[in-house]
Amino acid sequence: MKVAIQCDSPLLQRSLELFLEGHLSSRRQCDIIIRDKAIIDDEYPTLYISSDATADLVKPFSKAQLFEALHLSLQKAQGLGSSAIEEDITEKLGDNRVGFEILEHHIEKLTREYQANILKAVRAFYEK
Repeated sequence: MKVAIQCDSPLLQRSLELFLEGHLSSRRQCDIIIRDKAIIDDEYPTLYISSDATADLVKPFSKAQLFEALHLSLQKAQGLGSSAIEEDITEKLGDNRVGFEILEHHIEKLTREYQANILKAVRAFYEK
């Protein structure tokens, strides 16, 4: 998956760059574009990130939520229906559901990672 990022917010831009390291590409070579403004682009699928409820991904989010939203957006762009997407997610999860305590621990870990990435991005921004 190749991703291009076009955000007005430098903090969101840098956070996404850290999350998607290894998946970044130019706009011309990307599979999907991530934006923080709702811009309709017929040429490329777009993932809209905002604190607005109508966004594809609502802030704050984790790295796992970002990748899930990217995969869902790409599948929608490829013409898969929402039921096919739900079946794909259910198939990936399988019948083995994670216990609440394990899930809670995982969420806490992701939150700490997200906080560390934001602090790293803020430090990098102000050290320029």
